[in-house]
Formats: sequence, C-alpha cells, structure tokens
Amino acid sequence: MSPITVVEGRRLSLTNLDKVLYPGTGTTKGEVLHYCTTTAGPLLSHLRDRPLSFLRYPDGPDGQRFFTKNVPPGAPSWVKTCEVPHSTSGPTRQVLLQDLPSLVWAANLVVELHTPQWRCRAPGIADRLVFDLDPGAPATIVECCTAAQWLHDRLAADGLEVHAKTSGAKGLHLVVPVEPVPAERTTAYAKALAVEAAAALPELVVHKMTKTLRPGKVFIDFSQNAAAKTTAAAYTLRARDTPTVSAPVTWDEIADCTDPQQLTFLFDEIAPRLARHGDLLAPLLDPDRARPLPAARPSRARATPQRSRSARNSP
Repeated sequence: MSPITVVEGRRLSLTNLDKVLYPGTGTTKGEVLHYCTTTAGPLLSHLRDRPLSFLRYPDGPDGQRFFTKNVPPGAPSWVKTCEVPHSTSGPTRQVLLQDLPSLVWAANLVVELHTPQWRCRAPGIADRLVFDLDPGAPATIVECCTAAQWLHDRLAADGLEVHAKTSGAKGLHLVVPVEPVPAERTTAYAKALAVEAAAALPELVVHKMTKTLRPGKVFIDFSQNAAAKTTAAAYTLRARDTPTVSAPVTWDEIADCTDPQQLTFLFDEIAPRLARHGDLLAPLLDPDRARPLPAARPSRARATPQRSRSARNSP
C-alpha cells in the first residue's frame, strides 16, 4: 500500500519512494520529494499563476519521457487549473501549482516543470523576456558565459535588468522582467538582439537553429518568447543522469567561470545557495523592477563583454 501523507490538510498518496530516479547518484524518488518540499518557497513563487507543462520521466531519465500540457488524469479536484487558448485545437486546461500540496502531487508524478513567459490572467502577454543560451559541442557553458556578458551589457544599454540561471542541462537562461507586452514583441526584440550578438561575436554566437552552424558555438534561442513556448522553471530538477537543477547564479559566477563544473548544481547544493544568496531571481517577482521594452528596433551599437568588478555586481 502506498503511504498516505497529509500536506497542509490535503491527503496525498505517495508511490515508489525508494525507486532510484537518478542512476548517476542513486537519488531516490523520496529524496526528490524532499527537495521539492524544502525548496517550495522560491520554486512556487516562480510558478505562481503560470500554466505548467510537464516533462514526465516516471522511471528516471533513461526510461520513457513524454511532454504534456493537459491536466494529468486523476489530478485531485483541489489542484488549480486554468484555461489556455490555442489557435488550432481550441482552449485546453493546464495545471497551476499554487501551493505546497499541489507541488508535492506534481513531484510524485516525477516531472520537469516548464512555464511560459506570461501568466494565466493574460495569455500571450509577456512579463518576462528570455534567452536560452545553448552550447554546441565542443563549446560548453563557459562559452555561454561570454555570450551572456555581451547580452547583459547590451540589455543594460536599453535600460533592461537581466538575471541568470543555469538551464540545468548544458547552458544558461537569461531572464529579463518587462512591463506586460504581447509575446510577438518580446520575440521580435529578442531575435533582433540575437542577430546583433551573432554579428558582434561571429566566432562565438549563432542565432539560427540550423544544426550544421552550431558546433563549437553558442546558439542564442530567442524562440522561447513565443506565446506557445515554455522554458524550464527556476529550481526545477532536470531529467538528466544526475539530479541537476536550473539554478540562479550571480554575474560574478558567470564572469569567473572557466570550467563547466563551476556552474553545475545538484539538488543538494540548492539549500546552501539559498542560505548564502537568497533567491537571486527574486527581483523578477517585483513588478516595480519591470521596464518597458524599447519601442524602436535596438541600436546596432555593440556592447563590450568586458566589465569592471563593480559592474559585475549589479543586479
């Protein structure tokens, strides 16, 4: 019989707690649930009001993996959902994780958590801008850090504040709080900056997804700003051989990175980082930190990726 636990008054049946989900470390499902509960504060804050897409991997990263946006069968009636419009299939319902019981329920399914750049009350109206920096081997996250610094300075020149986290896989995510604007505009702006970065750093950056262009370079993926696209959420576990996390990082850590292991964080490293830094992405939750997206096409002026130590310490 599966153990029953009560979380904030909600009864939950938890299954297979001793199953090893991450063979590289022997991490069990029970340990994954413990991580989600102990990180629930910042994790839930970045999920709030955003419809969830799940990458499910119930037998670990080497087993079957499947992506779903629909509410999973058997979801408790108290798990909140929202209607999400779709241009072709009509509206669907997706999960909202608004509280600890809902998070534990989802964690028991074994999922990566992915969110759009908009909230359910305003579908397609983005309040975040995102760049996914994806290295093509033999490039690594080290090369992503150089591209990230260029983008930091270029965005700052447009009056925008940028924050960073690891993807939890190979690269980096840069996230910018913006005043609400249609996703078409954030996508167009992000594409323009990706093209500009490729022109400024031609030996390092590509802005096209074509696989033959990507070996040894950093692909700046701007497409995740589209209303229908999603990005791995901050603090989510990833379906990898080891329990890596999409972890917020400082600009000093990015500037000082010379080895990919410096920006690879396992789930048991997140609590000490939160104790030391707090939630580095907390400014994303403050609407007063959002800035308007530039109305005109970004200038062609090139920012330099080299900055002083004081500049690196800026938000």
